Amino acid sequence: MKKIIILIKNNLGNFLGITSGSAILMDQKTGKILYDYNSHEQLRPASVTKIMTVLLIMEALDNGVINLDDNVPCSEKASSMGGSQIWLDTTETLTVNEMLKAICVVSANDCAMAMAEYVAGSEELFVEQMNKKAKELGMNDTCFKNCHGIDEDGHVTSSYDIALMSRELMTKHPKITEYTTIWMDSLRDGESELVNTNKLIRNYDGATGLKTGSTSTALFNLSATATRDNLSLIAVIMRGETSAIRFEEATKLLDYGFSNFEYVESSKKDDVIKTINVDKGIYTNVDAILESDSGSLIPKGKSKTITSNIVLDDTVSAPVYKGQKLGEVTYLIDNEEISKVNIVAKEDVNKLNLVNMSTRVIENWFNLLR
Repeated sequence: MKKIIILIKNNLGNFLGITSGSAILMDQKTGKILYDYNSHEQLRPASVTKIMTVLLIMEALDNGVINLDDNVPCSEKASSMGGSQIWLDTTETLTVNEMLKAICVVSANDCAMAMAEYVAGSEELFVEQMNKKAKELGMNDTCFKNCHGIDEDGHVTSSYDIALMSRELMTKHPKITEYTTIWMDSLRDGESELVNTNKLIRNYDGATGLKTGSTSTALFNLSATATRDNLSLIAVIMRGETSAIRFEEATKLLDYGFSNFEYVESSKKDDVIKTINVDKGIYTNVDAILESDSGSLIPKGKSKTITSNIVLDDTVSAPVYKGQKLGEVTYLIDNEEISKVNIVAKEDVNKLNLVNMSTRVIENWFNLLR
């Protein structure tokens, strides 16, 4: 059975009229590509690099390697970074929480370096972690040379790979939006003002992040994320001619996605599909439940045409094990598959034998006496 392909193939051309060097639009939940233009071309990412830096910081927080209230020192190397910065001084410390805020809001190179050194011991070791994570995520167009994105020969990625790491960050670490949605804030008791470099945070309905980047060589890059009505999108622009163009073209991608697609939840994990009979089991039946949530990215306006096909026997033989596959549900639009989820046993049902049969008879006898 054919699957609906929610992929705008390149043979349709650059129908959105993107003028930047590379672009992609990805659904955050499913990872499906809704639009792409030169999405595997290796280009310089500039400070969009920091998405990976922040991803590794969030993983270190989750793993208990560091804590948000840890005080992070500033090395000579970090204080001398240049570019976007908050002018860290070697005599001061900021908490991990403050460092994250500076990295996400104003793209602080000095804070990125300080955090890389704090998490891994050195920038070199941190960059090794960045490239290892990139490989795990399937970022085959990527080679990181630093943690901040200042131009360096061989420091390259693609819009496709940026979308992959953006999705990983937003999906696995949604708390990052507590930083990436800040428009204005301050550090150092109000002495250091922060204004987000991502103008979409203030100007685009549903914007959740994520990261800007620009240098004279890389030109203007952006990974823009937004959520509306349960649909979360990632739009990446690389090598825009101007800052305004990157925001305009990311907006064009997001508008296209929200206008043409929707995410529909068909059913929830642990929903009971049916109670089926168990042959020769210590219990006579077992609930057949869904193994996971089921949802689909579909063309807008098609949700009422979704149908389901359940394949599930009325009886199963013991023993039955919790999580054992009993069948599956396929969801379709116009007889084409859009998603599939397994139906599994809710609990164990042991096979009836002389020992548990005797126990069962005794239990029933006592129940009758009550």
